[in-house]
Amino acid sequence: MESSGELVALPVLVESNYRACTIPYRFPSDNPKKPTPTELSWINLFAKSIPSFRKRAEADDTVPDAPARAEKFAQRYAEILDDLKKDPESHGGPPDCILLCQLREQILRELGFKDIFKKVKEEENAKAISLFEGVVHHNDAIQDEAARIENLIRGIFAGNIFDLGSAELAELFAKDGMSFQASCQNLLPRPWVIDDLDKFVLKWGRHSWRKVIIFVDNSGADVILGILPFARELLRLGAQVVLAANDLPSINDVTYVELIEIIAKLMDENGKLLGVDASNLLITNSGNDLPVIDLSRVSQELAYLASDADLVVMEGMVNACEPVVTLLLEGRGIETNLYAQFKCDSLNVAMVKHPEVAQFLGGRLYDCVIKYNEFSK
Repeated sequence: MESSGELVALPVLVESNYRACTIPYRFPSDNPKKPTPTELSWINLFAKSIPSFRKRAEADDTVPDAPARAEKFAQRYAEILDDLKKDPESHGGPPDCILLCQLREQILRELGFKDIFKKVKEEENAKAISLFEGVVHHNDAIQDEAARIENLIRGIFAGNIFDLGSAELAELFAKDGMSFQASCQNLLPRPWVIDDLDKFVLKWGRHSWRKVIIFVDNSGADVILGILPFARELLRLGAQVVLAANDLPSINDVTYVELIEIIAKLMDENGKLLGVDASNLLITNSGNDLPVIDLSRVSQELAYLASDADLVVMEGMVNACEPVVTLLLEGRGIETNLYAQFKCDSLNVAMVKHPEVAQFLGGRLYDCVIKYNEFSK
């Protein structure tokens, strides 16, 4: 479904006291003209990502004079970040993760850079598609339902380990030639920093969800080897599954157009995903154009489809930069919407990839988050 019209709130979102960003960058008592330590920390981290983004932009052969424009991007974004350090209220501030991402994407698009990660996304998608069948067959071979669901959740974490924006983490897990399946089992030991896995598996066993909205994240292994096997299992239960993907490209996030193409390559001529009927699988445009999302601003199409959802899944481990600088925002699942409340069941699945997030949550670097809230009327 294509997006059109103004953005609206997700109808199953509890809007009262909703705040998209999880980590508070400032409090009402802070001086509005002076940046807080948290603001300075995140501004500096975004500044460190500039060289890697400039390098990506320089290599974009779809843009005339790409190297010169990439240099302009680097200069403009650096200047804006410096301005925010001097006056947090400049450029639409005070800054938070959404504003810092918005400003970066805005400059890139104004300079003609529409999708600087396009080539690498295509490469990662092709690799993951070649592995999809093996991952699914491995999961299908697990007879015990609880063990199978745990393996699917571990697959979501593992999918992000092999994400192109996590080069150091992927190297850590693959140093012994470790496979995707092995990585599912080589996560940090439970209990994780937020660990509702057992509660979620127990609810899964009741087979009670009729309609599930999944906010997808990155291209490649993240969506293809992590989310799609999970969605396929929900389809086997008879649930309708709606995958909500970005409207416009933003770093390595999958767009809804790209996701339609991926699903078409994975389905057979009978409309099945490795033997599972996919007629109840829908792909929609979330209306979003950032690696983080504000659920009070989604497309009308998504709002319509979500109006009768009984489970919302926020899968979010979004990279604020990419491999050279390991500045990582756990976007949809942690950095935004970890504490969002819904008028239905909700699940946050994310990996902690930044020391500041680990400190905020009281967990370990590369810890896992699975937060399940069961809605009570």
